[in-house]
Amino acid sequence: MLAYLSRYTHRVAIANSRLIACDERGVIFKWKDYRIKGRDRYRQMTLATDEFIRRFLIHVLPRGFHRIRHYGLFARSSAADNIARARELLAAPKLQDEPADTADRSEPTCPCCGGRMIIIEVFERGATPRQQPTGPAIAIRLDTS
Repeated sequence: MLAYLSRYTHRVAIANSRLIACDERGVIFKWKDYRIKGRDRYRQMTLATDEFIRRFLIHVLPRGFHRIRHYGLFARSSAADNIARARELLAAPKLQDEPADTADRSEPTCPCCGGRMIIIEVFERGATPRQQPTGPAIAIRLDTS
């Protein structure tokens, strides 16, 4: 039971990459038979569209529930309490609170996560970048003068 449930705690019921086709016969998708070892464990299945939707909706959680994302000591909901308790048990010195205004306001921050963004290139208005950026999210500042 645990092996079955563990496949659904961090992922969606079916990824788009597993969907092969949808036509008048139904939905064709790839699936893995965990009872078989080797290359033969990957198979294709065709289900009528209404049956595919029924099976997919079985994995949609009711309102008010959410999938497990993070758990343990550092789970978002209880991380501060757990860390404080661990420090208390370890007799670790208390952390000194940083002044709230120590953040460097000159560095741009990511609009999604608030992390620091590094400017790798500044180019004139109307100019285009020499190449597509690669790697993690970066900021490119346009010269507005």
